[in-house]
Amino acid sequence: NIPANAKWTQNGVTVAGGHGRGDATNQFWRPLGLFVDDDQTVVIADYANHRIMQWKNGDTANGQVVAG
Repeated sequence: NIPANAKWTQNGVTVAGGHGRGDATNQFWRPLGLFVDDDQTVVIADYANHRIMQWKNGDTANGQVVAG
């Protein structure tokens, strides 16, 4: 649970995407949904690529297509 008054660091780290628009496993094209589970696995709905991408905690390169 994240409290309503949570504060975030000014210097974030890109953990998914960051390589411009496209359809490679390290790119998105119109991401529209984000979910982070209890294990810190990041799941992103990549709308224009018609897929769901997943990054497990510690993944540093490419995500995995889990649907689409």
